[in-house]
Amino acid sequence: MQSHELLREVLQKSSVKQVAADLGLSLSMLYKWAEPDEGDGSGTINPLDRIEGLIRSTGDRRLVQWICERAGGFFIRNPKHHQPHPDYLIPATNEIVQEFADLLAVIAGAAADNQITPKEAKNIRGRWEELKSVTEGFVACCEGGNFSPLKDKSP
Repeated sequence: MQSHELLREVLQKSSVKQVAADLGLSLSMLYKWAEPDEGDGSGTINPLDRIEGLIRSTGDRRLVQWICERAGGFFIRNPKHHQPHPDYLIPATNEIVQEFADLLAVIAGAAADNQITPKEAKNIRGRWEELKSVTEGFVACCEGGNFSPLKDKSP
């Protein structure tokens, strides 16, 4: 789906006047965002395209993570796809178990004094994000029958 198509669908389910007022923009600007920008002058580069360009230019996925956090979620990159190699399933499973054990160790250490400091909470969040990422990669490989990425990570 193109960004302008998504914006058109979102605006159809929202009050365009309210969105314009909330963002301090004109109705015409919102409608232009919902049109294709194909050089004919009808559409204009919308915020979604600008964010995509910013990510492409910087290569920094923290921008996506920030947006996901603001929306109440999190970002997990899709694994690269190669030919299937199911022989590496056991080491990949062990990696998930180890990541989970590492997370539990961080939680146990932080909670030992019956309180968790902001620094400890940040450390727990970091381990949790790592566990989610490793597990998502594993699940995606399972769904696609494609274990080559898991093979690439094995020692």
